[in-house]
Amino acid sequence: MDNIANQISNEGESAVLFSVDDSGVAYVTLNTPDKHNAFDDTIIATLTATFSEIAKRDDIRVVILQANGKSFSAGADLAWMQRMASYSYEDNLNDANKLAVMLKTLNFLPQPTIAKIQGAAFGGAVGLVSCCDIAIASNKASFCLSEVKLGLIPATISPYVINAIGVKASRRYFQTAERFFADKALQLGLVDEVTEPELLNDALNAMVKKLLNNGPDAMAQAKQLIFDVAYQPINNNLLADTSERIAKIRVSAEGQEGLSAFFDKRAPAWQHAITSPVTENKSKG
Repeated sequence: MDNIANQISNEGESAVLFSVDDSGVAYVTLNTPDKHNAFDDTIIATLTATFSEIAKRDDIRVVILQANGKSFSAGADLAWMQRMASYSYEDNLNDANKLAVMLKTLNFLPQPTIAKIQGAAFGGAVGLVSCCDIAIASNKASFCLSEVKLGLIPATISPYVINAIGVKASRRYFQTAERFFADKALQLGLVDEVTEPELLNDALNAMVKKLLNNGPDAMAQAKQLIFDVAYQPINNNLLADTSERIAKIRVSAEGQEGLSAFFDKRAPAWQHAITSPVTENKSKG
């Protein structure tokens, strides 16, 4: 494991835990349960470094974002917010930019990302969930875009939340700051699956196993395809681009292996790399 991973995982009481299992599943765990996993500038910096490191690693195939304790995250730490309130505009701008970079880094990770939400996800935590490709929640989970209660706005998380729940729902929940629960989050598209608390890990494991069955490079390219194609006009340039993408991946090593395995009725090579079962919380819990 590289230096940043060692630095994070070797500190027993670190606010962010990081580990990778033998199957290439990375666990990024918020670890301040006594503060409901609220984040501050230090945690934001650690998450940015962790996500940046994950993006470089070919051995990581799936990323799970989770939290220890009762809550997923209460969003911004109150002490940090109080401190920032007394800072200048320039200091606040610099601080906001760091949060924006962290969210962008998570959102554009090449690996598939899964948010596991066992409890409350408030404020900026809704942004974290929105940046993940897949979100699986306990039916005890709750959500709130609470910023306007403090006279603030959900600015840095807005591109991701609006993308997740749509403009109409955002017009309501950005302004009402009302709390809603997992069933509503499922309806809005913020989460993808809702399960009983005792079945949350089973649902997570089932999703991870589905992802591990697929070509790692193909999933990365499929994810990038969405970012590049969404909302683009269907014109000759787009047709040419998408045709080039499928042609390139068909002749790639992974594409050739996948097609050969399918016709030979055998498992592709990337499935043989799965050497250990997915288990609960590989980070300290």
